[in-house]
Amino acid sequence: MLRVALVVPDGALVSGLEQARQGLLAANAFLQERQQTAAFDVFCIGLNPFVSLDDGRLQIRVDHTLEEAPHVDLALVPPLQHPTHHPLPSNHELNIWLRRHHHNGGLLGSLCGGALVLADTGLLDGQEAVVHWAVHTYCQQRYPAVLWRSDLIVLEQNGILTSGGATSASHLILRLIERHASREAAIWCAKIFQLDWNRQSQLPFALFEGQKGHGDTVIRRVQEHVEAHYAERITIDSLADRYALSRRSLERRFRQATGLSPLGYLQRVRVEAAKQRLESTRQPVADVMTSVGYLDDKAFREVFRRYCGMSPTAYRSRYSAS
Repeated sequence: MLRVALVVPDGALVSGLEQARQGLLAANAFLQERQQTAAFDVFCIGLNPFVSLDDGRLQIRVDHTLEEAPHVDLALVPPLQHPTHHPLPSNHELNIWLRRHHHNGGLLGSLCGGALVLADTGLLDGQEAVVHWAVHTYCQQRYPAVLWRSDLIVLEQNGILTSGGATSASHLILRLIERHASREAAIWCAKIFQLDWNRQSQLPFALFEGQKGHGDTVIRRVQEHVEAHYAERITIDSLADRYALSRRSLERRFRQATGLSPLGYLQRVRVEAAKQRLESTRQPVADVMTSVGYLDDKAFREVFRRYCGMSPTAYRSRYSAS
């Protein structure tokens, strides 16, 4: 039986905890109904017996404090209610416990934005980790030593599992159920909770808004120009000339401010515009392509698939409002 500790840091989002708990308990119920042994022993641990959540509106009583916690095989960290607040809620002693747990061979997992809690411990430095696409840029800037990804649903490296958004965290639970209970149990849970068993990417759900929370006013003007003129022919050299920067300086400052290269930013803006047209109009794909600045069908489809995880036709079929 896998002993799973749901870690409750200060400021935790309670829905993330309950989602994981209910998923693992559902798997146990599936096994027990078939006269099989439960696969998971699930309990909550925290620094104090009672942890305040939801800006003080809720309080949860943990099963064990860190000092008295029994043996833990896997520690799952939930997202925080305000993941981009800096500094994060004070969880210094919890970070020490998480580092010691991992150093002693214990498994770790993060549910959605719980990856920021793990990043705060330094355990993710130098390795890939998955996070929700909406906080990808923030994570890159706040924890540059981590190789952040927002294309995958779940990723496991060096005994640490990370996951994307809310339902992506559910897929992490499904993976644990498949591994430690059975594939049959995992598929049953996917059906009970109405989850797409085969979903592998969060790209189709990503919205691109551009990172403008930086302090570089020149780069912000470059971003605004790209967003206003994305359908036109734009080159890196023309942008550099327009804003009196060398090409090297523009690329360096742009990536430092936004987390993307100027070309990558232009591609993201064009794809986002194409997505909106595919959702709201019946324009042929070829017309959508030219309207967002592409003349080469192959190049457009490759870039669209890279950022959306599917073809323009498949995207329209899934998300068209008309």
